[in-house]
Amino acid sequence: MADGTMWKRLILALPLAVAPVASAGAQGYDPYYQDYGPGTESFVDDNGNIVTVDVYGRVIAVERPRERRGAARNDGDPLVLEGRRADTPPGGEYGLPGDDYQFGTDPFDQPIARQSLPAPGGFPDGTTTGSIETEPFPSGDGSYQPSVPATREGTTIPENNPAPKIAGPRGKNAKAEIAALQVILDRSGVSPGVIDGRLGTNVDKAVAAYTEMTGRTIDTTNPQALLEELDITGGPAVTSYEITNEDLNGPYVASIPDDYGHKALLPAMSYTRVTEMLAERFHMDEEYLKEINPGADFDRPGTILKVMNTGTNVTGAQITRIVADKGREQVRAYDATGHLVVAYPSSIGSTSTPSPSGTVEVARIAFDPNYTYNPKLNFKQGENDKVLTIPPGPNGPVGTIWIALSKPTYGIHGTPEPSKIGKTNSHGCVRLTNWDATELAKLVTPGVTVEFVE
Repeated sequence: MADGTMWKRLILALPLAVAPVASAGAQGYDPYYQDYGPGTESFVDDNGNIVTVDVYGRVIAVERPRERRGAARNDGDPLVLEGRRADTPPGGEYGLPGDDYQFGTDPFDQPIARQSLPAPGGFPDGTTTGSIETEPFPSGDGSYQPSVPATREGTTIPENNPAPKIAGPRGKNAKAEIAALQVILDRSGVSPGVIDGRLGTNVDKAVAAYTEMTGRTIDTTNPQALLEELDITGGPAVTSYEITNEDLNGPYVASIPDDYGHKALLPAMSYTRVTEMLAERFHMDEEYLKEINPGADFDRPGTILKVMNTGTNVTGAQITRIVADKGREQVRAYDATGHLVVAYPSSIGSTSTPSPSGTVEVARIAFDPNYTYNPKLNFKQGENDKVLTIPPGPNGPVGTIWIALSKPTYGIHGTPEPSKIGKTNSHGCVRLTNWDATELAKLVTPGVTVEFVE
């Protein structure tokens, strides 16, 4: 195959048009804090935190001056923005400094097949919903609370067993090639987290898991090798999707408040916009979805979008053992023969709220769960001092899945912020993207062991 044809088949050719980050209200910041590289901007928010954003306006660091200098912590809202991984070099999660992310000029040389949103599949127990509050709790009051403390989260625990860093694609087509790699991994059940066309520890650990699962090593620097893996795993990395009236009808909510009392008043913890919903459905970073569809009207039915062709979930496997690897911040699930079935990047504990150690079991699985807040049992959030029921939805505190563990208050669950998985600490539970948590929930049953390893 001629090189030009190969590039057309592999690379999603798109103009890179990124608006500069607005600097209105930005203040100078203390030089004590490190420089996160070109294109980033830092400012001091109303609480005195140093907030750093990248060129897309996404928060990549929130640093608290008093904590960095060893003073007392300033406890507050448990849903504050979480900080950048301490062991990630500047730019490490958002591409390599110096990479040229310009795109080519021609998309694939074959028609892009349209893809409809997949219909929800059946759950192992035949149910479609659940509630965290129905799980028995030692207090005897019938409620079950995930471990989410009221204090701000502690420092992310550095990975002590990181996956080998891969040498990924570089050059003008690098971002599209990295996205293709992420699709290959996602299709195989070894999730790279959100697909965003950027290298980082989530991609590193997924590549290592792919080798463990298949016995093959992907030459991540070779476009031809990526093309061959795409052909093996399901074809082009990108497909098309037409926005429907159903997509626009939602339901959606105007915004998600931070205060639990306000959350409890909502009809559901739904998506807030079409792009958020579609990005999660196709396992994408929301900003990347917008980037590869410049000028698209996401609020008009009939709009044709380019989306990631991630394939279908892993099904049919009998998971008997889950490993929650703290040293790699990854969840891996195995069958009775010891074969790796799925692997996901995860956020597992922090220095202030560590995850448990040893072996526990899956106790119960709740799909689309309610969330019961009880300040007497776990924590006090804001000024809320009464029991509250937060309705289900993808933007709920535990996302769309709660896999209760036999150790009370701990579980494996989803998240309202998928782009932060594997890059920030959790409150002690094991946090996955909603789509990864859903795939896992359909593969496990009560009694499956969960081993927390250091």
